[in-house]
Amino acid sequence: MDLLQLRYFRAVARFEHISRAAEELHVAQSSVSRTIARLEAELGTDLFDRQGRRIRLNQYGALFLRYVERALSELDDAWRAVADARERGLGRVTVIAETLLTLARALGSFRAAHPAADVRLYQSNAVEMERRLRAREVDFCLASQPLTGTGLECVELAREEVLLAVPYGHRLAGRRSVRVADLAHESFVVSRPGNWPRALLDRLFAAEGLTCRSPVRPTSRGPAGS
Repeated sequence: MDLLQLRYFRAVARFEHISRAAEELHVAQSSVSRTIARLEAELGTDLFDRQGRRIRLNQYGALFLRYVERALSELDDAWRAVADARERGLGRVTVIAETLLTLARALGSFRAAHPAADVRLYQSNAVEMERRLRAREVDFCLASQPLTGTGLECVELAREEVLLAVPYGHRLAGRRSVRVADLAHESFVVSRPGNWPRALLDRLFAAEGLTCRSPVRPTSRGPAGS
């Protein structure tokens, strides 16, 4: 069964007349007759009742026609969609970021300019970013730290201030700035290894030849009961 058979069948079913269907299709009447006969042979049943030179769509033909109309309509829609997408430059872009909040404004502008584009977003840490980028599962990443290695290129898009929070009464409270060396003996509430706050902390300490002191990871469990 092929597309030509379905289109021929739909035309004959609509006209219930081989000659008129052939005229509509701009083909020879014999070609239409052979195509319908081949289709019926493949289905194993007649789709038309024949009385002399007259034909009428039978119950099997009426059932088959409903599905053929639906299938051909979907194919016609697909044809138009591809043609339309070709004109507008339909494409797909896959992005991975540590936090999707950084993409909100840029994504809104991009979708306004390219409404037909297929945009896929993922959220992950730098380690997973590098793996998926090397595997060509994503097009580019937005990371808070450089992704190093052969075949990767990083471009700095922006710089943001990173703040240090301390409790009231802490020896560093009130300072406008602190050095990494001032934090050498402090413990931190920080995210798991691989996520950007922890990676930044480790990188800053390593640059000074220091090791971060036993970072404390936040826990989802509440305080112990009394």
